[in-house]
Amino acid sequence: MAKTSEVAAPAAVPSGADIDRAAEFAREPLLLDGEGPEALAPGTARRRALDAALKELDEGAEQPSIQWRRDFSLLLGLERLLADEPPKLRDGAELNPHQVDALSGTLTELISEQQTAAENGAAPAPAEVVAESAVDGADGAEEDEDVEPEELAPDEEPQDWEEAPAEDDDEEAVAEAAEDPGAARRFWFEHATGAGKTVAAVGFIDASRTGGVLILTHRRNLVEQFIGEISDRGYKERLRPPLLGDRDDAEGPVTVETYQWFVRNHKQVSDAYSIVICDEAHTALGEKTSACIRAWTGPVFIGMTATGALIARHVADLFPTQTSRFDLAQAARRGVISPLRCLRIPPGPGVRTIAKVPLRKGEVDQDFDQEELAALLDQEPFNVAIADLYKTRFSKTPGVLYTAGVQHAKNVAKAFKDAGIVARAVSGETPKRELAEILAAFERGEVDVLCNAMLLAEGWNSPRATICMHLAPTASRRIYQQRVGRVTRRAPGKEAGLVIDFVHPATTHDETIVTLHSLLDRDVYRGGAIVVGPVRRGRGRRVRVERRIVPVSEDSEKRTQVLERDLWRIAVENLDYPEQHAWAALAGARVNPQNWRRARSMLQNDKTKELHRRFLLTCVQRNRNSQLRLKALAEIADLRDAEAFDDAIDIVGTWSRDDKRAGTKTLLQALVDKRIGRRDQAQAWVWRLASYTRELHEEYAVQRWPETKRLLGLLVNSSGRAHGRNARRLVHAARKQDRRLAVALLAGAVSHTPEGEEVLRGARMRMARKPSATARELLRNFPKGGKRRRKRKKGKAGEQSAGGENGAKPKKRPPRRTPKDAGENDSEPEVDLPGAEDDAVAAGGDDD
Repeated sequence: MAKTSEVAAPAAVPSGADIDRAAEFAREPLLLDGEGPEALAPGTARRRALDAALKELDEGAEQPSIQWRRDFSLLLGLERLLADEPPKLRDGAELNPHQVDALSGTLTELISEQQTAAENGAAPAPAEVVAESAVDGADGAEEDEDVEPEELAPDEEPQDWEEAPAEDDDEEAVAEAAEDPGAARRFWFEHATGAGKTVAAVGFIDASRTGGVLILTHRRNLVEQFIGEISDRGYKERLRPPLLGDRDDAEGPVTVETYQWFVRNHKQVSDAYSIVICDEAHTALGEKTSACIRAWTGPVFIGMTATGALIARHVADLFPTQTSRFDLAQAARRGVISPLRCLRIPPGPGVRTIAKVPLRKGEVDQDFDQEELAALLDQEPFNVAIADLYKTRFSKTPGVLYTAGVQHAKNVAKAFKDAGIVARAVSGETPKRELAEILAAFERGEVDVLCNAMLLAEGWNSPRATICMHLAPTASRRIYQQRVGRVTRRAPGKEAGLVIDFVHPATTHDETIVTLHSLLDRDVYRGGAIVVGPVRRGRGRRVRVERRIVPVSEDSEKRTQVLERDLWRIAVENLDYPEQHAWAALAGARVNPQNWRRARSMLQNDKTKELHRRFLLTCVQRNRNSQLRLKALAEIADLRDAEAFDDAIDIVGTWSRDDKRAGTKTLLQALVDKRIGRRDQAQAWVWRLASYTRELHEEYAVQRWPETKRLLGLLVNSSGRAHGRNARRLVHAARKQDRRLAVALLAGAVSHTPEGEEVLRGARMRMARKPSATARELLRNFPKGGKRRRKRKKGKAGEQSAGGENGAKPKKRPPRRTPKDAGENDSEPEVDLPGAEDDAVAAGGDDD
């Protein structure tokens, strides 16, 4: 066929007759609705298709040539299909926006290719141009299917650096770049499992009316599935057996085969196929399959996968251009697939050693060694426990279990049957007819659980499947997403897909085992909650949603943000030790009266009481609510932890005057009621607390014994040896008083020399041989916290109320006692203080 560039210079505006004649020849409209001949400007892709078609007609062709079909059939068909709003298939099904994106992205690349060729003044390379190295590689792969990768010589070592190419190597570098001439016509798109990749493939079939379509998939059962989908969509008459050799068909034949068939017959496949659709494109990355694809440079290759982002580097090696991306999260948010819930179940003690299972590297990624994983997991007690769990929590909910090997699947299925659950095990060893019957029975509801190793991880579609249980964990994100994809298809009565991971609830993203949260990069785990997709509360929920959450991100900043944002929803027992203390500190600083009990309940699993102590101390130190600080002080005393009590006393010393008095009173009362720490510690605590409220004790001592003021004044205003004498004089005077006054004198004394301090310390220790008694005497100096009396109403009502009960006369109040009276009777311990209930007022007193 002559190249398009060799055709005579075309007219600026083609005639209507030529346009109609070329459209009939191509079986595609060259003008869309509302367009005129001026739309076919020279240099545009459709004008190049028109000129090439007219040239072939002038040469006597009755149908488009193979080269024309490869260059223009898909391009014109996609423009026709996408011109409708919305685009529809033959059966009336409307294409979703993400499916339209895949088609339009491919169309954009094809138009760009044609425009580039027009600017260069040449047509695309003919189909006969084949890279010799790729053909040789494909031939070698066909001759020996067990060829091992090339190994280094014994005396060679791998080079860890890259050397800059020398000037003489420029020609060789250019030659290496030309080894893959068909790369520009290989595209791929990523659509989540259940989002309708097959429907998008049918869209390409609809767009290619003359060019053949070859669909490749990796399993024979998927071939039948594709054929059924194509037939149901209204394109059954286009299905053909494989075209080999020189056979040609310009009616748009469609063939579905496996990659294994393609590798065996790649040299004989007919050039009638203008489009090759690679289903599950990540499975075409093997050495043999990829070599055969590279060797065939004529058709347009379109790769489809649901896990392309996880292995993008590998996919891009074979399919350089990505035309669309619609991942799992996007599909769930838009409601294209079912939302996903997740439940984490901690495995037994024996299964926790899974971290010791070695990893084995595959062609694309790595995964656990399946034999060792099966030896670890395939235990009868574990299988029985799983069956009992499924029966108890999920009843007859349909699900798929992924096990570590075929034998493990059979053993688990047996345990489920023994538990009364209708379960079947399937594998590659299952006869095809029996496998088809089992899968059909699952669709009809006669089978509730399917146990398999890897058979149902890809390609199998069942909207009824609701539970995906990863009984055998995986380290491959690609395999994990393929498994999860089995429960993402929507179905009537299906509220969401449920993914069950057998890991600890606090498993983070940086661990080897892949989880749903690490796959989708979610920072928070909440058992049974929606992980991705719209949250629809109400009917159909299969699992109870937990109230508390756990941060699962490996980023420390994100984990801290979760702790601060959802402080009262954290499952504290699932945090690691440092984060538990961080939570306790945050909770102590932010707790309020409404959630005090909640905070206490969240610490109920704290056996060592360390978190409780941290919570209370932080509350005492940083909380703004004075009543809660006092409450925390009382609970610190209940712990009877000497170290925590000592820290609390230090913190109280930093409070304001009124708060300090209240805190001191609480701690002194605790020393009266409880035995905390050693006696020497309690003695020191009593006098430290007394120093916080020195003015109260000094005030009482002055009221009781006026000489106190002179003695304290002498002590304060003296220095040197005189200060020591005055300290001994005060101690000697205190010995002659009753305990309460003596304690008040010693508490009010302040020394500023070592000698005086030593004298006072000795007297205080002797006085506090019983710390609780000393604390009790100090407490008596605090103002009483009684309620204020109500003012009596004047009038008859007031007079009647002033009388006693039943008209009796009211009792007379006892006369107030003066400080003088109090001084005359030193044996009487009960002395009225300023601010007491009887409102006694003393000279120089401070009414609090």
